[in-house]
Amino acid sequence: MRTSLGPTGASTASAHATPGPADAGPGHQHPSPRTRRRPRTPVVLTLLTGLLAATVAVPGAAVAAVPRPDPVVAALDRAAHPLRTVEPGGDTGDLRALDRMLGGARVVGLGEATHSSHDFFAFKDRVFRHLVEERGFRTFALEGSWSTGRLLDAYVLRGEGDPRRIMREEFQRDYLWWNNTDYLRLIEWMRSYNLRHPDDPVRFLGDDTAWSGPELYDAVTDYAARTHPELTARLAALYQGLRPTVATGRYIEEYLNKPYADRREMADRTGRALALLRRQRPGADRAAYDLAVQNAAAVDRTARQYAFDFDDPAQVAASMRYRDETMAANVDWWQRHTGTKVLLSAHDAHVAYEPQDSAHYPKMQGAFLRDRLGCGYLSVGLTFDHGAFNATGPDGALHRWTLPAAGPGTNEATLDRVRYRDYLVDLRSVGAPARAWLERARPTRSIGTDYPDGPYAIALAPSHDILVHLHRVTAARLRQG
Repeated sequence: MRTSLGPTGASTASAHATPGPADAGPGHQHPSPRTRRRPRTPVVLTLLTGLLAATVAVPGAAVAAVPRPDPVVAALDRAAHPLRTVEPGGDTGDLRALDRMLGGARVVGLGEATHSSHDFFAFKDRVFRHLVEERGFRTFALEGSWSTGRLLDAYVLRGEGDPRRIMREEFQRDYLWWNNTDYLRLIEWMRSYNLRHPDDPVRFLGDDTAWSGPELYDAVTDYAARTHPELTARLAALYQGLRPTVATGRYIEEYLNKPYADRREMADRTGRALALLRRQRPGADRAAYDLAVQNAAAVDRTARQYAFDFDDPAQVAASMRYRDETMAANVDWWQRHTGTKVLLSAHDAHVAYEPQDSAHYPKMQGAFLRDRLGCGYLSVGLTFDHGAFNATGPDGALHRWTLPAAGPGTNEATLDRVRYRDYLVDLRSVGAPARAWLERARPTRSIGTDYPDGPYAIALAPSHDILVHLHRVTAARLRQG
């Protein structure tokens, strides 16, 4: 099994999953607005739901079976708010229900049930634009490295660099899923927004740990050279041989294959560099000092992310817990120091409060953020009934996979019987008997970078505050360059 320190590798298997050819090019036409209700004939309803039937006596005729309404679906119907579309642009009146659900949250985790479906990425784009324009959100945070976030933030703020090149060079190996047409569109919209609002800009944050680019080392040493030149030689010695000189994907692969003792020694040096910087006085520019320390912390967190014995299952689980804890710490630092409201994009598993696989992921980013922010953090999970996504197959190659409608006994099978095609629901306010249904764990699709895997037993209400269900998803369009 490949060790993965990027986006979660957890996934859910289906006996009917169909792989298609890897497709990184354009050409998919995506669904039109979706609020329409699906037609329901009695026969189809009976076949799909397996409802209990009541008998009704009709004089002079045979006894007929009449479907008895499912009380769980009826309760979900009452709580559901339809979505017009997942695509950004146009009227966002259907998202006002989401506004009410979010309340005063400062950080909102918006998940995805696969790491490479267009509809999840497009919906995040749409929600972020709406929250920027209507709710004062100003940061889009991605499950990507801190240093990549610094590069993309420089682009959206000041137009520095080429986002296509940054995405191509930074989103490699486990991060390759982010090099897609939807995120490029979002980043370009962010830059356009800042050109129109230079005094109130939006920002881009990367919160993950698997990669610290060379510019991050340079930012730390440049700050020290300007403010504490006596530290220059010591920092250079501590960072010697650590500053990346190869591409992102190759760097991650080579780091994972280093001997355990070497990885621990590297983390010892980055830790000493961080401690050295922390001991200095901030000086007149406290913001510059805080950012330098955070950059040094990001370098150290990357080294410590690799300083586990990956041949020991307990150590692997500890490394995954460490990763989620540090991702939460990065988001919390950013929110406190910028004062901006943050939309956090990550896998459903990482924005959730409860682990779906506690043996490998003991505690999730969502739980750490709740510890830090309390009700200032909210989790929004996403589910889907059927559709396509990209993921790495058992052969190590990229494939486009297609899943049929969710099977009986799954969370999605019930969620897809709600009268709206696509909708959102506040799980905290759903009435009986759906509330009890939401508290129980049952098979749920949760697909990461590799496929197949799972399934995972997930209880929706303990995991998320809000749920968005999509009837159908299509595979994301990955960029080659």
